[in-house]
Amino acid sequence: MGHIRFASDVGAPPDAAFAYAADFQHGPQWMFGVTDVAPLGDPDQGLGAAFAVKVRLFRVIPLRSAVEITEYRRNAVIGYTLRGRVCGTVTLRFDPLGYERSVLTSEADYPPPRGMFARLCHRLGLADAAARSALRATESRLRREIEAFHGTDLVGRIA
Repeated sequence: MGHIRFASDVGAPPDAAFAYAADFQHGPQWMFGVTDVAPLGDPDQGLGAAFAVKVRLFRVIPLRSAVEITEYRRNAVIGYTLRGRVCGTVTLRFDPLGYERSVLTSEADYPPPRGMFARLCHRLGLADAAARSALRATESRLRREIEAFHGTDLVGRIA
């Protein structure tokens, strides 16, 4: 099982950062490779909410996956469980850092790859590198989108 963790400063308070990330309609703007997110029934927010997700890996390979919110603490934590060909868990934590700032911690846990080619990529370190790159891109995009949504830059000034 692989595990990756990144943390960064965000120029928005935890409640604003959480509000942006919790709205599924913003998903394609910040989730790496995601082109479409659609709710799978009620609720469409909070614990137990499920979504159908269209993903394009490397801009070429189209995949469909299901995502469920399995951890949810308002203004603090959102945990996603991905099921399908792209699987694992992604957890976003929002902690206060000071006036109009917060810390965004992104964590991902993913199973070892299946199949002969996937195992070869794993042994060469390519699978971990790809997962690390995808989480870093997701975290970076989410931070930028939150700051644009809140109208501030990294140090919390009005943009």
